[in-house]
Amino acid sequence: MKQPIHRLLTAVLAGALLASMLAVPPPARAGSLSTAVIGMFPKDVGEFAYADLKSARKYPWFPQLREQLLPSRFRAFEKFLASAGVDPNTQVEELAWGSIQTNAGEDVVGVALGQFDPSSTEAHFKQQKLSTIEVRSYHLYPFSGGKNADDILFTFIDSNTAAFGTRPALEKLIDVRTGITQGLMTDDTLFPLINEENGSGLIWAVLNKNYTHIAMQQLVPQASQFPQAAPIIERLQAMTITIDADSGVDAHFQAVCNSPDDANLLAAALQAGLMYRRYQEAQNGSALAGALEQIRVAPSGSRLKVEAPVSQDKLLSLIRTGAFTTSM
Repeated sequence: MKQPIHRLLTAVLAGALLASMLAVPPPARAGSLSTAVIGMFPKDVGEFAYADLKSARKYPWFPQLREQLLPSRFRAFEKFLASAGVDPNTQVEELAWGSIQTNAGEDVVGVALGQFDPSSTEAHFKQQKLSTIEVRSYHLYPFSGGKNADDILFTFIDSNTAAFGTRPALEKLIDVRTGITQGLMTDDTLFPLINEENGSGLIWAVLNKNYTHIAMQQLVPQASQFPQAAPIIERLQAMTITIDADSGVDAHFQAVCNSPDDANLLAAALQAGLMYRRYQEAQNGSALAGALEQIRVAPSGSRLKVEAPVSQDKLLSLIRTGAFTTSM
């Protein structure tokens, strides 16, 4: 499984390719999302994220970063949408995205907000004789026929909302929409943290317990090698991630620990792990070594806070080395 930041941005950018004919007014505040949209997502979403793509496009590093993050299967889908007259690089403004762990792997589901022209898009697909899947009066449009489990489909909820995702996850969203099943707002752990992060940055995300464990193992894998850290990581309850940008990029992570003692001990383990990682990267002559120098770790009550500022020059240097490339 990829690093959470990679997966978060990859899914967000991939989702941008699925929205069509979008012309969204500027958000009331950066990174904010209405509870009406949050409430559309299934309760079993384990990682929930938001991206303000309109603002992200203002930065010179974004197009290059986007190219590295975009998986090959979504590049083909981009061409598919372009054939319908959609320009995903300019027409997509905002996206909300979630992931659901399954026995077979992971499902993704997302929502794009704006002003759509469903009749025009549907007419084009009908003319092309594109197959559709009917789910409770919603028309799902698949790429590659929708026969594979990881195929992406999308549908119009209304003239202002488009939803996309793998079929099982998209059907769950429709079930929430039609009142058949409970939505994300009934999750007593994740929803309060989503409210806390909502409006906090260019990109933000909230991870449940399972995704938090994956994140910690991949963000600082050396930390789990410390005997005192492993059980603390297992007790972590959640994590929040906020990414903002100006001349560079500021990433903020907060791990929700089981107690203040856990937060203090984990901070010490992470600091040791980062020191070792910096040494490794410096020995390899990696541009990542300089970025790791800027990371700050500090406990705050029962939370562990990590700040990772990266200058624009450093970010561009990392991009040139292909540090964010995904093989998905």
